[in-house]
Amino acid sequence: MDDTAKIWVEAGGGGNGCVSFRREAHVPRGGPDGGDGGHGGDVVLVCDPSRRDLGALRGSKHFRANRGGHGEGSNRHGGRGDDRVIPVPPGTQAVTVDGVDLDLVEPGQRAVVAHGGRGGHGNKRFTTSVRQAPRFAEKGTKGDADWIELRLKLLADVGLVGLPNAGKSSLLGALTRATPKVADYPFTTLSPGLGTIEGDERQAVLADIPGLIEGAADGAGLGHEFLAHVERCSMLVHLVELAPLEGEPVANYELVRAELEAYGAGLERLPELVILSKRDLLEPAVVEAAVAEWAERLGDSVLGVMSVSSATREGLEELRRRILVELAKVQPLDAAPAGEASGEFESEHRVYRPEGEGGYWVEREEDAFRIGGRGVELLFERHDTTNEEALSYLEQRLTEMGVIAALRKSGFEAGDDVRVGEHEFELHV
Repeated sequence: MDDTAKIWVEAGGGGNGCVSFRREAHVPRGGPDGGDGGHGGDVVLVCDPSRRDLGALRGSKHFRANRGGHGEGSNRHGGRGDDRVIPVPPGTQAVTVDGVDLDLVEPGQRAVVAHGGRGGHGNKRFTTSVRQAPRFAEKGTKGDADWIELRLKLLADVGLVGLPNAGKSSLLGALTRATPKVADYPFTTLSPGLGTIEGDERQAVLADIPGLIEGAADGAGLGHEFLAHVERCSMLVHLVELAPLEGEPVANYELVRAELEAYGAGLERLPELVILSKRDLLEPAVVEAAVAEWAERLGDSVLGVMSVSSATREGLEELRRRILVELAKVQPLDAAPAGEASGEFESEHRVYRPEGEGGYWVEREEDAFRIGGRGVELLFERHDTTNEEALSYLEQRLTEMGVIAALRKSGFEAGDDVRVGEHEFELHV
């Protein structure tokens, strides 16, 4: 299973506003009629239940949305750019270009990871009583663009954990309709598998987590790659071989517990049902004594101790019922599944707050004055500073915002050079 993917997402830029004047016979005062540019398309993740992993995203790593259309004369606005939709499996987590954490768990759930640029206003928008024929318009802004990482965490109620060859895949196949690969050598399972137990009132999804070994939490073996899947589980079923080929049952159990704790996501605090596996290899009296000994040793720290055999199916029906009973205690039917956020999904909304006094700052450099702040920089990004009318409009906006007053407090005089982002110009106010 492909659990991670790194992709480049690039939202569409906004279309430019149009500079246009109405030209018709018998209409001597047509006036400006430049339309607005369209907004750029977004890059959107969509939760698709038909997807099982992120492997499809590894081959095509660049995802770009379409640019918004440019405005035209006769007040015709440019069309909005088409979104680029990326289907991902349930359980996908990501961080948007602007730093919002996402967790997609509901089929059809949508989340914007890169927002399209805004379309520029046409010259019609800048008409006032004193500016009746503006010969400038806004440019569209760029869309968000950056590398983002996606990570998949399975949506399972119960995690099957244990050392390699403890019998997790065999148990998953025996309890559910899953058909995992089963063999008599360690690390047969190379990716997590899912299966479902059906009860009268509920279902339980089981995840077979590939075998953990000593040092898994630090990256050894396969365990570290798949421990993240356990984070969503409501409880653990911990398989321990009664007669392992290597090691001894208690030491093997403690080894896995130590790795769960070392991982650092609270996995060691999950309710745990201990299952002594492969009971068919020992005499019934020995198995019964082992269950009693483990139950006494672990006491109330676990939900219980049971023994099963996937080969002979001994104890499976009792285990199936016990899993459903214990899961109902830790995850009521009216509770949201583990890892699922409640309420409406609101990741597509962004809130802009000004930074510093008035959302801008002013500082003196060696040979010029620099104005910073996202609002001011965006204002200059959208206008052509080589256009005298546009520059005059920008000066007016800076005065209204209080930037000119702040410049003068810093020692600015008319004719000094001013820098905003990549723009540099003389300011005569």
